Amino acid sequence: MKEQVQAEFKKIFNGRFSTAQSTRANYARGEDTYDPVLSKAVVFPETNEEVSKILRLCNEHKIPVVPFGTGTSLEGNVVGNDKGITISLEKMNRILSVNATDFDCRVQACVTKEQLNEYLREDGVFFPIDPGANAAIGGMASTSASGTMAVKYGTMKTVITGLTVVLPNGDIIKTGGRTKKTSAGYNLTNLFIGSEGTLGIITEIQLRLSPVPESIMSAVCHFPSLEKAVLTAQQVIQYGVPIARIEMLNKEQMEISINYSKLRDFESVPTLFFEFHGSETSNQENIKIVEEISKDNNGSSFKWAKDLEERNKLWQARWDVYYSVKALINNGRVYSTDVCLPISNITECVNYAEEQSKKLGLRAPMVGHLGDGNFHVILPYDPKEEGTYDKIRDFSDLLIKKTLELNGTITGEHGVGLHKKSYLLQEHGDCIPLMKIIKKSIDQNNIMNPGKIFD
Repeated sequence: MKEQVQAEFKKIFNGRFSTAQSTRANYARGEDTYDPVLSKAVVFPETNEEVSKILRLCNEHKIPVVPFGTGTSLEGNVVGNDKGITISLEKMNRILSVNATDFDCRVQACVTKEQLNEYLREDGVFFPIDPGANAAIGGMASTSASGTMAVKYGTMKTVITGLTVVLPNGDIIKTGGRTKKTSAGYNLTNLFIGSEGTLGIITEIQLRLSPVPESIMSAVCHFPSLEKAVLTAQQVIQYGVPIARIEMLNKEQMEISINYSKLRDFESVPTLFFEFHGSETSNQENIKIVEEISKDNNGSSFKWAKDLEERNKLWQARWDVYYSVKALINNGRVYSTDVCLPISNITECVNYAEEQSKKLGLRAPMVGHLGDGNFHVILPYDPKEEGTYDKIRDFSDLLIKKTLELNGTITGEHGVGLHKKSYLLQEHGDCIPLMKIIKKSIDQNNIMNPGKIFD
């Protein structure tokens, strides 16, 4: 980076522009398997106008830009650029407005989902999108995230009605609005959701909120095989039971979670976690239906958790899955991949994934948001152990091939980043030329997170 440009950044941002190696190292990658790549500098804007100044300057001098939120991404989405700068949005963490009457709010990009729900605690509403990590909402929009409650409340595409985006040339645009629907022109909001910072930087998000349910009940049920557990989840959805979450943990992951989260009275067998949101009466009725379906598939040891403390402990174990696997290996890494399928094909794909991991001799804990056909395989490994990573990539190749054969998608919520670029070609090779035209028309100098999604 030219000294003249550095001087300009220092003048604008004073102590919020850093070239220190320790700072650059902290923003060099997410929770992925890539080696850190240190950008030339990290800058910390606080307003839309400051982000605009950064991009104008970078566009003029053709300096690559990597947007960074909380760094919880898993596919190499925020790996640094050694010729560019990283823009950390961590200081853009204000909740701008809440309209509980209309069930909506507007937040800056680095407000996290836990921060928002804590703020909303007294308003009778909540933000329902629940990825495993305490991710930034801007990052969740950028990767089109979802999580454990997508079966009832949808994904980020469902709850976002508008965005503020800073384009590569520094222009600030506002898409969408507060209304539940609109027919006003192109759907630019959805163009930027899932674009992973390759078209512009999302700085504000307009969100739909949901009313806090009258009653919340959670349960756990054990199964003799993974196939029976997945089949149960499939049947619960096909019967039309209104359920908020159905989470699957395979035998391997249950054993890890029992030890890591110190769960008592649980078995190391394939397990489903259920949660119901509604009235007390409707929850009781739905529980009976799910219990019957589970029993028909040899489910056992139903444990119902009604009070908040019990529920929190149950779901904390689920949220800690990634870190429980990571803790298995000192200085190890975790290759986490996700796929999503039509609900009728999920059983076949999950069984295939477990079979192939065993054939390759890989340790493969699995979790799944089975209500919407999405599941994750979390593979721990020691990067110093020769050949293990190659086996993991072989497994990933096989899983993607099977997923596409079953009319699934290469990623339900992680995004493409660096890891899945070749897989995107397999799924949407015919669309890549159009994606590149859109990218080129908005980002003529290719400064926005270059090399991510496609080359």
